[in-house]
Amino acid sequence: MSTLRTRAAVLIADDRARPYAESRPIEVMELELHGPGPGELLVRVDAAGVCHSDLSVVDGNRPRPTPMVLGHEAAGEVLELGTGVTDVATGDRVVLVFVPRCGSCAACAGGTPALCPRAAAANTAGELLRGGRRFGQRTEGGLRGQPIHHHLGVSAFAEYAVVDRGSVVVVPDDLPPTTAALFGCALLTGAGAVLNTAAVRPGESVAVLGLGGVGLAAVLGAVVAGAHPIVAVDPVAHKRELALDLGATHAVDPTTEGGTVGQVRELVSGGVHYAFEAVGSAAVLGDAWSATARGGTTVAIGLPHPSQELHISAAQLVAEARTLVGSYLGGAVPERDLPRLVELWRAGRLPVERLHSSSLPLDDVNAAMDALADGGAVRQVLLPHG
Repeated sequence: MSTLRTRAAVLIADDRARPYAESRPIEVMELELHGPGPGELLVRVDAAGVCHSDLSVVDGNRPRPTPMVLGHEAAGEVLELGTGVTDVATGDRVVLVFVPRCGSCAACAGGTPALCPRAAAANTAGELLRGGRRFGQRTEGGLRGQPIHHHLGVSAFAEYAVVDRGSVVVVPDDLPPTTAALFGCALLTGAGAVLNTAAVRPGESVAVLGLGGVGLAAVLGAVVAGAHPIVAVDPVAHKRELALDLGATHAVDPTTEGGTVGQVRELVSGGVHYAFEAVGSAAVLGDAWSATARGGTTVAIGLPHPSQELHISAAQLVAEARTLVGSYLGGAVPERDLPRLVELWRAGRLPVERLHSSSLPLDDVNAAMDALADGGAVRQVLLPHG
């Protein structure tokens, strides 16, 4: 097993106040990285998207063990194979997926790999799917002797990553890394919620609440599905404008008169067939529920703080034949769905590159978290190799 050195962005504290560019909860440092074990791969990380799920670890909304190398949405090149990996080759371009699949449990066999219990346990513990960590303990400087944890089996805010075979999908070489990275989380999660979880049909009405990377990917999914009308909701003007450019038929500012519910119901009498919450807020999910029509479906995509609760009318749920459903990783089977989505991108029907806000060096990771928390950025991409 080989060993190499890698620069990595390590979350050292999840209780530091903003601005993060000043409090610096994330420190870029050099770590020892042990090579791939059985069933694992060494990947050179070419691009890593900055997602709200990373920010939620930084601000403590999604408690994870620290210190931890962040990053879960990325693309790169396979450099080395562990024993037993025979269906991937060195030099392959891959998208990294934040829920590794064991491939043998009931969830994986039943077509819901995002619910793999082994993956959930490993991700919660900050370990890889087959157990343990591949980052060596620091022998000098800060974090001396402390184990360095993995983020969602990926830890892509680094020059190199060791991941399980179940965390990667091979993609064509013509997919640019800064675009390919967004397929692993934003697109699978957002578009997948529309195409897989809700299975929206042509002519059905859709509202998307929250226009970050995942929400705008849901708008793209709704366009591909042939939904009409498509109502995009966000307080940030340039995000609403982008949603309209991507195919939304209407854009709503939830802070103006009527709020989300009033304005959506004015645009779509009786409410929409499908409302997607992509913020990670129980209050916004409540608005999505209230904007959904009788017999319609409300889809929760965002991950709120574990303490948040949603209160709805049980009688309304029954008497109006309503559905409330959660969607994790867009209900995707990555090996099945990613090739389909790539072909749609090639055909010009999924302009994922439009979600790319900016590219930044790894050293700017704290500033990237500030920009994400401020609400203006859609998808920033870190370039670990400059």
